Amino acid sequence: MSGHSHWATIRRKKGAADAKRGQIFTRLAREIVIAAREGGGDPDSNIRLAYAIDRARAQNMPKDNIERAIKRGTGESKESNAFEEVVYEGYAQHGVALLVAVVTDNRNRAVAEIRHVLNRIGGSMSEAGSVAWQFKRISYFSFPLEKRNQDDIFELAVEAGADDVIFDDGTAEILGPVEAFKEISDRLRVAHIHPEEAELRYSPINEVALSPEESIQVLKAIESLEELDDVQTVFSTLALSDEILAQLEEA
Repeated sequence: MSGHSHWATIRRKKGAADAKRGQIFTRLAREIVIAAREGGGDPDSNIRLAYAIDRARAQNMPKDNIERAIKRGTGESKESNAFEEVVYEGYAQHGVALLVAVVTDNRNRAVAEIRHVLNRIGGSMSEAGSVAWQFKRISYFSFPLEKRNQDDIFELAVEAGADDVIFDDGTAEILGPVEAFKEISDRLRVAHIHPEEAELRYSPINEVALSPEESIQVLKAIESLEELDDVQTVFSTLALSDEILAQLEEA
């Protein structure tokens, strides 16, 4: 998990992901719409919405945009786009399995664009269920450790129901079952810890180890998918070694 987080950090530093601010705001707004639709417009009682708003504020998304997205989600706005969440399955090069998480108002467009990217790189789309079994759904939190005590963080996480805590390169990552998401969230808030990432995500059960050259090929394919407007996140079974991460940082 740490390898994938380091890759995301490298991309953010280089500005490779979501280069267009308008695209960032579009994705964040869709997250807020879906969260508000599912759990209501009050972030105090809707953890998913609270974190979606936090991410939006971290990207300097205007307050009016945030409020408008909440109203769209709760039905108070007359804007008509009906967004839905869909997860598409497929393969990149070298047998790496992919789950492509999408928020879209047009499934046909989303499928066509994803298929086009995968066909171009020699991958393929798959039937529902044919890839998903290679992943498990987990709660995931990540934040800078700073001056916090590792033992205290570990104890907090385990008491909240977490399965694992990883400390690496000044960052703490908490992994747990889906049903522990709210409890972990609540305890982090009480401890005045504001995660940079807090979400339900798909974690690979077994990872595929490739050469550095092959890994970079797959990462470029994932980047191409994540550049599509409807795609929120891409999860993969690719293993990222320290050697590969070092090459990415130097590139």
